[in-house]
Amino acid sequence: MRLFRSSTVLGIAEGALSFARSAAEDTHPDEYMGLLRGEDARDLGLDRDGTVVTDVLIIPGTTSSPVSATVRSDMIPTGARSVGSLHSHPNGVLHPSEQDIQTFGNGSVHIILGAPYGPDDWRAFDRTGDPRELDVVDVELPDDDFFDFTQADIDAELEGR
Repeated sequence: MRLFRSSTVLGIAEGALSFARSAAEDTHPDEYMGLLRGEDARDLGLDRDGTVVTDVLIIPGTTSSPVSATVRSDMIPTGARSVGSLHSHPNGVLHPSEQDIQTFGNGSVHIILGAPYGPDDWRAFDRTGDPRELDVVDVELPDDDFFDFTQADIDAELEGR
């Protein structure tokens, strides 16, 4: 574990981007929205300082329509450190609106996916809405241990052990 990690987001894992594109397509014609989480690039086997987006966190209670998506901030899990956000534009426009930029306050990278959600139908922006480079990185995503429990673990939790 590193004591000091670079907060610079240098890329997005191909698997995370592919997941987001599929989710946006499945949600179409409504907008799709999620928060971005990342891992230290060195922990993913890269010889670079910075963070790679590895997860799209879907927040319960998110509402969406063809023109907007809203995350309920009270439903964001405690400790869910986000490096940015991701949302889709069903109309295919790959530029942030003024309303989008107002929601870009948290995190350093914000991704817009546009219909038809192909490999090139996305752009990354900084918190002020200016375009920024974001590499697509082919890394093996870490195993998610969030659901790594057994029935015995559940029984023990219910019994207060």
